[in-house]
Amino acid sequence: MPSPRVVSSWITTTSVRVPLQEPGYKSITPGELKGKLDRGEEPVLLDVREPWEFALARIEGSRLVPMNEVLDRLPELDPATETVVICHHGARSAFVTQALDRYGLEAAYNLEGGLDAYSMVDGSVARY
Repeated sequence: MPSPRVVSSWITTTSVRVPLQEPGYKSITPGELKGKLDRGEEPVLLDVREPWEFALARIEGSRLVPMNEVLDRLPELDPATETVVICHHGARSAFVTQALDRYGLEAAYNLEGGLDAYSMVDGSVARY
């Protein structure tokens, strides 16, 4: 099967045309987050990894709420406060960001590429 190619807002193969869709959540790049933190901005850094991952590496000031606890702990989150959701590579945090948006946290952003990508712009964060 030939590889797909992007044509305007459609992915086209020889037999199927599928519209591209925007992700169902907002995101922030590692560079954008690093800039905010360097300017003294204080978004909530919601780390949804497991405790053993958090012990290996984290962004200073992050708050650990493992993914399986997020919905139970929604009342602890302020819907009006900018919240950056963090995981290792960005998949779990994308899922959580989408859920938070549905529950009314409209200022929730997924960290693109997760902590792994962020470690490339902030040498104080270890890679694992």
